[in-house]
Amino acid sequence: MAGGRGSSSKQASGAGQVFGRGARLLRRMSALVDLLMSVFRQPTVGGVALELASVAAPLWVAALVGLLIGWAWRPRWATAVVGDQDRAPAQLAALPPPPPARAADDSCRKNEAAVVVPRTAMATAPVEEQLAVNTGDFMHLRRLVEEKDGGPQWIHMMEKTLPSMRYQAWRRDPEGGPPQYRSSTIFEDASPEVVRDFFWDDEFRIKNSWDDMLLQHETMEECTRTGTMVVRWVRKFPFFCSNREYIIGRRIWASGKTYYCVTMGVPRPSVPRCNKPRRVDLYYSSWCIRPVESRNGDGSMTACEVLLFHHEDMGIPWEIAKLGVRQGMWGCVKRIEPGLRAYQIARTADEPLSKYAAMAHVNTKFDLDEFITEEDKTEASSTNIVVDEKPKHWTGNIPKALLIGGAVALACTFDHGLLTKAVIFGTARRKVDVRQLKNTQKTKPIRQWRCSCSFVEGVSGRNAFNMT
Repeated sequence: MAGGRGSSSKQASGAGQVFGRGARLLRRMSALVDLLMSVFRQPTVGGVALELASVAAPLWVAALVGLLIGWAWRPRWATAVVGDQDRAPAQLAALPPPPPARAADDSCRKNEAAVVVPRTAMATAPVEEQLAVNTGDFMHLRRLVEEKDGGPQWIHMMEKTLPSMRYQAWRRDPEGGPPQYRSSTIFEDASPEVVRDFFWDDEFRIKNSWDDMLLQHETMEECTRTGTMVVRWVRKFPFFCSNREYIIGRRIWASGKTYYCVTMGVPRPSVPRCNKPRRVDLYYSSWCIRPVESRNGDGSMTACEVLLFHHEDMGIPWEIAKLGVRQGMWGCVKRIEPGLRAYQIARTADEPLSKYAAMAHVNTKFDLDEFITEEDKTEASSTNIVVDEKPKHWTGNIPKALLIGGAVALACTFDHGLLTKAVIFGTARRKVDVRQLKNTQKTKPIRQWRCSCSFVEGVSGRNAFNMT
């Protein structure tokens, strides 16, 4: 009898807890409905939008912070299961095979200073295919410049103009790889030689701070015959993720005053990997520097165009990376122009060249006609077409509506959440004294917002944890 009474009391206690939680959930749902109804009673559509923004903004901020923190603190097994399986094929396909070991020789200098990664030496007459960057990489860049690489079409992203600089950017999304970017930057009153040295000079990047993401740089390999270099970079990333390490091979081809500068990630298994900074294997950032006509209208070729092609897999979800690039691209580009002008002043003052700028003068000369193949002479059907980015259809907002509804439902399920108490109920108290509008003052746009409210309420009733 005593055991039966004990089990009955436990069942009653459990039922009471379930009933209490259900009652609290109903009260909070009621408060949320009252809050939304008070928002939609605003007399104008602008007022409704403003009130919705005041309610939704904290939810979006909390969701974004949670996403960033969760991504930064993800366990190693999650990276191994998700990141390596999804992206390893694209990385392996883009990376060239590791070159064979080379013997030391006097023609290639060896690093005498103690550095984290020692510099190695190349052979006296290195075989072209054994170099970190070879003719095949140059041919690929030339096809990109000529828009005959057979890839997807480029989508125009933006166009900006400054008094002494013009900038345009495009993007395309290949299958199984990160987004690729193409940009054209035209600097007035700049020579291709100075611009070439400017982008090659790692010491000036840090000295002038125009590239404030570069924290460390060191030369691992260099060949004075071909100008090929292998450098190691450590770049700064936001606080919520670790810095990134790059092993980059680079080389310059020259035809007259046109320079094809190839920089790309190269495999170096001999360099140990670390958790911090995290190694970026898939990296490609190459550009064509050439003189163009100035916009002064006098026909002089005193301007310089830098045609850049860039893509990399930083270990960040590609959609998030695309959003960050789109928002921060112009801010980064604007810092290049003052850095270039400062570099021009330094060169005019006859300041000594750094070893990186000196290596930029070692180019592989070529005659463009020698590299024109039969494929280039024919009208290639895969020539890239540049199109403008079209505005998204209204159906593209459905995932956002689902996310908002799921966030509201998730917030309402927490019993002790600061977000629920501070945001939802705090806002509800501020809106409790909103006056009721007369039926004759209810306009058609407000009825449309109420339809949207019904849609959000219907979505919030679903399981938020099934949404991806």
